[in-house]
Amino acid sequence: MSQLRSEAAERPAVDHPAAADVVLPGASGEARWKKLPVIWHLRRSVGLQRGMLVAGLVLCVGFVLLAVLAPLVTPYSYNQLSGPDGNFARQAAPSGEHVWGTTVGGYDVFSRVVWGSQTALLTVVLAVAASIFLGVALGLLSGYLGGWVDRVLVTVADAIYAMPSLLLAIVISIIISGGQSGFLSGITAAALSITVVFVPQYFRVVRAETVRLKAEPFVESARVIGTSTPRILGRHVLRNATRSLPLIVTLNASEAILTLAGLGFLGFGINPTAAAEWGYDLNRALADVASGIWWTGIFPGAAIVLLVLGVTLVGESLNDLSDPRLRIRRRAPRRVAGAPAPTPASPDTAADAVPASPAAAPTANPGGTAPTAQNGDQA
Repeated sequence: MSQLRSEAAERPAVDHPAAADVVLPGASGEARWKKLPVIWHLRRSVGLQRGMLVAGLVLCVGFVLLAVLAPLVTPYSYNQLSGPDGNFARQAAPSGEHVWGTTVGGYDVFSRVVWGSQTALLTVVLAVAASIFLGVALGLLSGYLGGWVDRVLVTVADAIYAMPSLLLAIVISIIISGGQSGFLSGITAAALSITVVFVPQYFRVVRAETVRLKAEPFVESARVIGTSTPRILGRHVLRNATRSLPLIVTLNASEAILTLAGLGFLGFGINPTAAAEWGYDLNRALADVASGIWWTGIFPGAAIVLLVLGVTLVGESLNDLSDPRLRIRRRAPRRVAGAPAPTPASPDTAADAVPASPAAAPTANPGGTAPTAQNGDQA
């Protein structure tokens, strides 16, 4: 036994994709955090895929830091109209006092853009979290129970999914808050409006996986031994039915940002005195374009584009790396200079190189007699 262990220790490690991902119960914490979705994809990515993923992560992390450090980064508040020297000038060009100028209402553009990242991220997090909770719960129940419950939920989800997302968000926003509201109530109303749009997407994905999983042998075995339905759904079905959700989350987050900006642009978003919102600032900057005042609209628009671009790059990279045809794409090993290139084996040589198994090898027959028949073939 000790000899076998020494031979295994001297054997070179094999870089196998499946074996590298196995985490034993006694494995260290370092091996566990490497299996997190984004970390795992970052370690597996190469070339253009890694560049897209890194660029998207840099943009997303940058906006998250701006949102968290907004009180420290911005010189003014999002609704501040005056300073030590009096009221701010309206539509002032970029200067030392106002790096990105001021709006038609006298607000500092830089402060509004930075505080707007906080509003956008809070709304997206609330909307995506509520969508995942409702969509996963309804998808599990619909796919596992079936019957009239499944038919009713599928019909409602298809009806909601067929409606234009922005129009549905406008209707829900008017019903909840009357179009505009304060900071917390406005963010909650916008998040719920976006949640109603996204729930059918998570519902359909989880329901399809649940319908497939409930026919698997391990679920049938759990049902036969008397396991309760909540335990089967929580322990056996939930984990396997939600593996593709991180991809949907990243793709839906960019759509949530655009939906929030659309609500603010059309005047159904958050009250401008309660929070900074990029869509509202773009709406107020429309009249400035004809006058040559470019700074009131270009910076909020650039913030929307960059944040959506970052989230989209992360989502597309995760989607490509989750494809089995692209996931194991690796760099080819470097060949030593001067060494001959390996020649591909022909089918004949490959067949000769495979040793025959003992069961398939013919037995020796020195006497030249015919092989005796076995089982039912005996005379």
